[in-house]
Order: sequence, then C-alpha cells, then structure tokens
Amino acid sequence: MDFSIPLAAEVERNVLAALVEDIGGGDLTALLTPDGRRARGIVISRESAVLCGRAWFNACFQRLDPAAQITWHVNDGEQLSVGQSLCEIKADTRALLTAERPALNFIQMLSGTATATRKYVEAVAGTRARIVDTRKTLPGLRLAQKYAVHCGGGTNHRLGLYDGILIKENHIMAAGSITAALAQARALGRNDVFIQVEVENLEQLAEALDAGAKMILLDNMSLQEMHLAVGLTAGRAQLEASGGISLETVRAIAETGVDRISVGSLTKDVRATDLSLRHVES
Repeated sequence: MDFSIPLAAEVERNVLAALVEDIGGGDLTALLTPDGRRARGIVISRESAVLCGRAWFNACFQRLDPAAQITWHVNDGEQLSVGQSLCEIKADTRALLTAERPALNFIQMLSGTATATRKYVEAVAGTRARIVDTRKTLPGLRLAQKYAVHCGGGTNHRLGLYDGILIKENHIMAAGSITAALAQARALGRNDVFIQVEVENLEQLAEALDAGAKMILLDNMSLQEMHLAVGLTAGRAQLEASGGISLETVRAIAETGVDRISVGSLTKDVRATDLSLRHVES
C-alpha cells in the first residue's frame, strides 16, 4: 500500500482532532510558564520496541509552534532498545508542554502496533505466510494504524468497504449460496478490487473453489482442517487463516501452508509502547 499520497493529509486531520480534544479553549497549566521562553526535551524509550509515528509526533509540536525543531535519531520501522534516545525537541516552552501528551499518545500507540506486528512477523519467519491486518481499528485512526502495521513488517488488507469485497456468512445467506454471492460480486464489474470469500468448513471451501474464488478466508478452522484445505486448494487460490490467532498459535498455523494470517489484535488490542519525554534546560 502506497502511503505517500494520503498520509500527510491524514496526519494533519488526526493531529488537529487530538489537539482540539485536549486543548479546548486553552492549556491553563501552560499559562503558568513565562511567555516567549524556549525549552528543550528528549524522548527516551523505556522498553524494546519498533518505532512508528514520527510524522504525527512532529505535527503536534509544529502545529503549535511552526518554528519547533525535532531532530530524530531513529526512523519509523527501526528497532528501539531500552534507554535509547529517540529524538530531541526544541520549541516554545508553552507549545512543548501543551503538545507533549498528544504527541506521545500518537507515537506510543503506533509504536505499540508496529511492535506487536513485528513479533508476529518474526514468529512466522521462514514460512510462506504473511501477517495481515483487519478493519478492527480504532475509530478515526485506521490509516495511521495500517501504516504502523506496515512499519512492523505486516501486510495491509483492504482499507475499508470501498476498496475490496469480503463475502462473509451473512452475505452468503442473503445471496443464497457462495456460488451466487461470488457471481453477484463479479457482476459489479469492479476489476480494481479483490474479491474474497469466507468459508467455515471444507465443503464450503470446495464450493468456493468450484465457483472460481481466488482468495478464500478460512474462518476458525482447526490445524487439521487447514492442512486439508491447503491440500484441497492445491494452489488454485490464496488461503487466509483467521479467528483466534495468537503469538502462541501463529507459527503452527503458518506451517499448515496458508498464504496469509489475519490478526485483528494488532490494531484492536493495542498496548502502548512505554516512552518518556524528559524536559531539559533550554
């Protein structure tokens, strides 16, 4: 997924919403500091992690102080060690104090997603399986979180309902069958989007293959069923495992031979990375 075009606008939208939410009519506590003074701060990592979110972090300070200077020592996607200095900030004292929490919120949350993704990617290393994200994202932060998955080495699924078709149980019931649902999806004439169908057992898998499905999601299947599904498919379609995936189970799932493993917890159950912004003398 190419983030170069939409990301800048998304960063501005996310940061403006975060600052409005936090500042409201003004930062009352920051008014206790002298006006016009400049200050310096450094961000330190308190744990091993994968960095993500520099653009959001920078924008929080530069929105309040266009002259703010942020010097980074590490790039998005790079590994952090305990006690490592990430960056140095020079900015108006009031702007530094006001932007601190929103900036840290962004970089801690996004680094958390990137770090979790990297763990899953490393767990399946050497297999054919790719780790894939889902639409189970924090409201309003989907593109940011999918960028974080990318930084962690994962693969992005569809951004939303508009750029891909995923035929699930309720769609199949409404259409009457997997075959009918796939036919209706193709009739839309949208060659620019992928079509994926979810199956719950090997009988449904066989129907999907006979109907010409090229991307199939195996929903909550056992390891034995996934092994059989890979053999039955014999390369005719890409297979994606989904449902109840954890770090403890993902390696065994990858070894069944599936092509993709979708993990909702990457973006749904986020544990923020522990980072600290320390103020030093200007």
